[in-house]
Amino acid sequence: MEFIHCLTGLKSKLQSTFQRFDRFFDEVIAEHLDPDRHKEEHSKDLLDVLLDIQKSESNEINLTMDNVKAIMLDMFAAGTDTTFITLDWAMTELIMNPKVLEKAQAEIRKVVGDRRVVLETDLPHLDYMKAVIKETWRLHPPAPVLLPRESMEDVTIDRFDIPTKTRIFVNVWAIGRDPESWENPECFAPERFVHSSIDFKGQNFELIPFGAGRRSCPVITFGTVSVELALAQLLHSFDWELQSGTEAKDLDLTENFGITMHKIAPLMVIAKPLFP
Repeated sequence: MEFIHCLTGLKSKLQSTFQRFDRFFDEVIAEHLDPDRHKEEHSKDLLDVLLDIQKSESNEINLTMDNVKAIMLDMFAAGTDTTFITLDWAMTELIMNPKVLEKAQAEIRKVVGDRRVVLETDLPHLDYMKAVIKETWRLHPPAPVLLPRESMEDVTIDRFDIPTKTRIFVNVWAIGRDPESWENPECFAPERFVHSSIDFKGQNFELIPFGAGRRSCPVITFGTVSVELALAQLLHSFDWELQSGTEAKDLDLTENFGITMHKIAPLMVIAKPLFP
């Protein structure tokens, strides 16, 4: 029945999308290969490393340019889905907790002022908003179960013997709601992260939405900035409220079962622009 995709136009849309991505990746790669490109000393991003491997023609890792583009696509696609999930849950929790929403908006509008656009330079000053994002990742990690790990040697943890080659799944959803690690774990309270040393970069195992160790998410910096900028812009540019006749208790918080944790029901709210 594949021919149906030709009749509906789905196949042509897919080909068009692929070509747009391919052209975009060609431009980014050409920019990185430009010998005159300004680059800080000892500063390489992921694409620089991949291109170095591709040019070296190593026998251990044989990368083609198509392989490099495929890895880039995986990074963009994974970052898009998880960013949207975080924003969806963050806005849901803020709508359900109007005092938190008011406090976050007040901080952002004080920092940004009359500017319409939130800049990356504003982010270091938005401590409470960052606490809101941490609390969202604690309660609603985009990937509730991390990618599988495999033990490299026999090890004993809390009297459990784990043999070599054991496949291990880390349930970060359960970790974020563990009452032994968190006070009132079911309560959305960003204040728990204000003046707290707990971070999500893999050093504090109570909060590991990006994983930890050598197999942690390689685009943690990109993903974090994307979420912070998007949420700050939404809170700065609009006032938010529920639809008439709808209360916070009426919102459906059912989670969709899958590799990533979407809300089953979309969040329906009214956005009132701050700027005319």
